[in-house]
Amino acid sequence: MSENLGKRVLSRERGPNYTRENRMSTLSADSSPEDASNRSFWMPGNYQRTVKRTEDAFQACNDIVACFQERARVERQYAQQLSEWSNKWKPVVDSTPLYGSLLKAWQCFLSSADRLASLHASICRSLVSEDGDKVRTWQKDTFHKKLFGGFKESQDTETGFARAQKPWAKRLKKLDKARRAYHKVSRKEHIARERDAHAQGNPDISIDKQKKIQEEREIAQQEAEKVRSRYEKVLEEVNRYAPRYMEEMESIFDQSQEEERKRIVFLKQAFLSIHTHLDITNNESALAVYNELHNTLMAIDEQEDLRWWKNTHGPGMPTDWPHFQDWIPDKKNKKGKKDVEKKGTLEKSAMIGGVRVRALYDYVGQETDELSFKAGEEFLKVEDEDDQGWCRGMKDGGWEGLYPANYVEVV
Repeated sequence: MSENLGKRVLSRERGPNYTRENRMSTLSADSSPEDASNRSFWMPGNYQRTVKRTEDAFQACNDIVACFQERARVERQYAQQLSEWSNKWKPVVDSTPLYGSLLKAWQCFLSSADRLASLHASICRSLVSEDGDKVRTWQKDTFHKKLFGGFKESQDTETGFARAQKPWAKRLKKLDKARRAYHKVSRKEHIARERDAHAQGNPDISIDKQKKIQEEREIAQQEAEKVRSRYEKVLEEVNRYAPRYMEEMESIFDQSQEEERKRIVFLKQAFLSIHTHLDITNNESALAVYNELHNTLMAIDEQEDLRWWKNTHGPGMPTDWPHFQDWIPDKKNKKGKKDVEKKGTLEKSAMIGGVRVRALYDYVGQETDELSFKAGEEFLKVEDEDDQGWCRGMKDGGWEGLYPANYVEVV
C-alpha cells in the first residue's frame, strides 16, 4: 500500500518538477515498502522521533554540564597536584648545593608550577561558574516542564503533527480496507478462472457443470472489477489529499527544525566558550609562564656562575693578609651613674614575689626554656609580658620558663 501510494502521489498529483516530490521519493525509490512503512516520516506516528528531540536536547544539556563538571574536577586536582609538587621540592631546591643562574632556573620551574596551578584553578572555576551556569540558565529558559511530566515544546509539536496526520491516517485506514477487499476478491476471481480453464473440454465434467463454473467465473470477474473500481476511487481521494497533508506536516516540521536550529547554535557557542577556557596555548598567562621559564633557562651562564663561586668561595674572596699591628692599651670604663641606671632599666620587668596565675589551656613547651602546664594549674608570673607576647613564670619546685601570656589569667 505504501509503495502504490508513493507512486500514485508522484505520478498523478505531482509533476516531475514539483518541490515535494524529491522528499517523498524515498517511499518508492530508495526504500522497500516495508522500510518505508516502518521508517518514513510520512507514515502515521513516525513523527515521534522528531518530537523526542526536545527531551533528547534537554538530557544532552544535563550530560554536557556533568561532563565538563568532571573536567573541572580534573583541572582542580591538577592544580592541587602542581602546588603540592612545588611545595614538596621548594625546601630541597632552596638547600641544594647548586648556585647562581642554575639555581634560579630550577627555582623557576617551581614558581612556574605555582602560576600554572592558579591558571588551572581559574579554568576549573570558569567551567563551573561560567560555562555550566550558562548552559543551565539557557536550559531553564528554553525547556518548560509540564506539571505532570514532559515539556510544553514537545506537546506543542506533537499536537501539531497529530492534528495534521489525523485525517491522513483516517484516509489510509480506508484505503487499506479497500485494498484488502480488492485482494480478497481478486483471489476468488483467480480461483474461479483456474476452475473454468480446467473444466473446459474436460470429458469427465458435464456440460451443465461446465456452464455453471463459467457463470461463477464471470460473476467473480464482475465483482473483482467493481471492488477494484472502489479501491481506485479511494486511492484517488488519498492522492488528492496528499499535497495538503504534506504541506501541514512540513509546516509543523519546519517549526521543530527552527527550535532545533536555535539549540544547535547555542550549544555550538557553549562548546566554543569551553574551548576558549581549556585552550591554554593561546592564554597570555600561560604564554608568559613558559616564556619566563624559557628566558630563565637561556640565561644560565656558566662563566658568570664560575666567577661568582670564585669570588664567594674561591681565590677571589677578600682576606686579611698578615701585616704588622701596633699594640693598643685596653681602655678601662668606670662604672658610673649611667651604668647603674641602665641596669635598673633592664631589671625593671622582673617582679618581686611574682603574681599568682591560673592556666586556661594546656601548653607543652616547644623549647628547653619554655614552661609546660595543664589547664587549671596555678603558678607564679615572675616577669611581665614582652613585645612578643611571652611571660616568664615559675612553678612550685622552682621550675622556671617562658609561656604565652594569653594562656593564663590572674587568680
